[in-house]
Amino acid sequence: MKKAEVELDFSEKYTREHAERYLRKHSTGLTRRLSTWREVQIARQALKSAGEPQQVLDLPCGAGRFWPMLAEQPGRSIIGADNSADMLAVACQGQPRDVVARVRPMQTSAFEIDLPDNGVDSVFSMRLLHHIGQPQDRLRMLREFHRVSRDSVILSLWVDGNYKAWKKARGRKRLDMAADGSRYQNRFVIPAKTIEAEFREAGFTVQEHLDFIPLYAMWRIYILRKA
Repeated sequence: MKKAEVELDFSEKYTREHAERYLRKHSTGLTRRLSTWREVQIARQALKSAGEPQQVLDLPCGAGRFWPMLAEQPGRSIIGADNSADMLAVACQGQPRDVVARVRPMQTSAFEIDLPDNGVDSVFSMRLLHHIGQPQDRLRMLREFHRVSRDSVILSLWVDGNYKAWKKARGRKRLDMAADGSRYQNRFVIPAKTIEAEFREAGFTVQEHLDFIPLYAMWRIYILRKA
């Protein structure tokens, strides 16, 4: 794996211990289980809207929680990629064996993906873009997605225009503690008009978007097509 020039501040926290906690947390508690169910539901709908792509790059795959859903299509080829080797190891150990057998694990960065041009039908990227606060970093990542994908990109992020974003803007911004003791903002609400302009600049058109809970939740999934 080539080392990408862009390294996000929060990347250092994805140790083996953190990866194992991440695997467990989405299946604990009624609220998280319902949230995961809804997220998987709209991701499944997004894949259907994109034409059920047969070659999918799941980046970042995290602990592999979307792998069972991606594997529902029997002919689908899945690349499970993450910048963290620990995340990949936990995903391969924590997901069902028959599902893992369908996945090609790959350690790589979203800013410099170790795949050729047009290497997959679709890039599937959940819960990454809301971590990227700098427009130039988002654009670099989006252009890399454009390079690797033959047809579509499915991604999620936080957008404005809903109750939760309004409430967040009024309250204290959530901060995470870095390893060196400094504090930095780890999650960002990106105005929908801003991110859609960045999609166009990267060479995409917006096919549609799907909201987690319309007018309430910040999470939105976009289905993008190469222009």
